[in-house]
Amino acid sequence: MTARRRMNPDERRRQLLDVGARLFAAGPYPDVRMEDVAEQAGISRALLYRYFPNKTALFAAIFQEASDRLLAETRIDPAGSLVEQLSAGLDLHFDYFAANRNTVLAANRVLAGDPVIQAIINDELAELSRRVLDATGLEGAARKAVFATLTSWLVFVRALCVEWLDGEPFTRAELHAMSVGALRGALGAVTDVDRLLGDGDG
Repeated sequence: MTARRRMNPDERRRQLLDVGARLFAAGPYPDVRMEDVAEQAGISRALLYRYFPNKTALFAAIFQEASDRLLAETRIDPAGSLVEQLSAGLDLHFDYFAANRNTVLAANRVLAGDPVIQAIINDELAELSRRVLDATGLEGAARKAVFATLTSWLVFVRALCVEWLDGEPFTRAELHAMSVGALRGALGAVTDVDRLLGDGDG
């Protein structure tokens, strides 16, 4: 164990999240041990458990922060082409998924049944759908139809990303093309997709 440095509770929690994030990104979820987190942070396991009662709680806090960062970086400008912005948003998420393969696989495979993890994913998908809808200005029945379509599309894209990370059955370019193509196809059944998405082919 490294020498312990005194920190206030906020500093210590930040340190533990940073150490945990590195370990979860570096290896599969089952291989990450709370003992390793404590050792790298230079604290006892007892102190670590005062902040996070178990490994899942630590992972959930890290995953929540990652979701918050992705949402903060994903902006929708009503004045711009929606398809171009969605395309850029896809690339942003693909970059994160590729850089944090083990973390993404843990959230979507190992912890797929954990209600806290799933709530984080569902909240992120709902917020992304809401932002896109707000940019379209749709109201009433049209808004509801497009919201349901967007939310389902985002679930589809996440599932594709997990498959891509797990064995690369297709290239990133193909992943991007499938995602944009699926969005156009799904929205085309409920709205004027060209008018809604604007110019550009993704």
